[in-house]
Amino acid sequence: MEFIHKPVLFDEVIEGLNIKPDGTYADGTLGGAGHSCGIAERLGKGGLLVGIDRDRDAIEAAGKRLEALRAELNQSRGPENVFSFRLVQSNYSDIKAVLKELGLDGLDGALLDLGVSSFQLDNPERGFSYMQDAPLDMRMNEDDSFTAEDLVNGYSREELTRVIKEYGEERWAARIAEFIVKERQKGRITGTFQLVDIIKRAMPAAARRDGPHPAKRTFQALRIEVNDELGHLQQAVEDFTDVLKPGGRLAIISFHSLEDRIVKDYFQKRLNPCTCPPSFPVCVCGKVPDIRKINGKPITAGAAELEENPRSRSAKLRIIEKLETPKKISYS
Repeated sequence: MEFIHKPVLFDEVIEGLNIKPDGTYADGTLGGAGHSCGIAERLGKGGLLVGIDRDRDAIEAAGKRLEALRAELNQSRGPENVFSFRLVQSNYSDIKAVLKELGLDGLDGALLDLGVSSFQLDNPERGFSYMQDAPLDMRMNEDDSFTAEDLVNGYSREELTRVIKEYGEERWAARIAEFIVKERQKGRITGTFQLVDIIKRAMPAAARRDGPHPAKRTFQALRIEVNDELGHLQQAVEDFTDVLKPGGRLAIISFHSLEDRIVKDYFQKRLNPCTCPPSFPVCVCGKVPDIRKINGKPITAGAAELEENPRSRSAKLRIIEKLETPKKISYS
């Protein structure tokens, strides 16, 4: 199956990164290299793209696309004005280790396009979609051992309730967990449609009729838990901010409220790092902001993109820039 990913908020990301032709940029969620190709096209002599993905299929497919782009640019610009790239199969939360391995001292910009790629959703073998019958897998890295099947058959009712409620924000989490536990007593739950049927039976008819597909929130929750997505994001947003060079920018696209809250809260922490009690007339802790916001409110898809790519409807883009020197807090 061809690895295709329609990049969300493409123009907004490319513009927001303010790409320097000789800069070093990282795409921490490489996918099908849609955003990466846009970044790479704007790099020239001395420019380097670092692509990171957990999925070896993504690494292989993206490598082919980037090589093809290099060959095309060689013809039009000459080899001396074409970007270089390095692809690494890793988790974006390991960015500091990746840069150390590559001998790089920092980044001029980076992108994190969170969530699951279109290829992974559309590939039945991966088990991410509730619309296709497949084994319950949901691993972003097929080398990992823990699957959605292990989760569904191994977690207690209380643990299942917590995961589905917290990560899926599912109103009927406790009832769905109860039905899963009852069903697995008859035999192991192994397929996506088998799980979808259990979820539908657990939810009242009115809840099934209104809103999104009955299994959407539960499948989202299981995917997040299997891949520890929020844990990796919490680490990554800190480390990517740390490794930005002065003037470097970090763009993060989130797709649900839990992701966006982690990003927003961490950026706010860097924007207002003072730990002095509110009663203090002046700051004595010495902690000052080292980033600034590029956009106040998150950027969302316009009408044209929403019509062309429905998966963009929940996307939110936040961009920050590393300051040249830490900014003193003003109390005036």
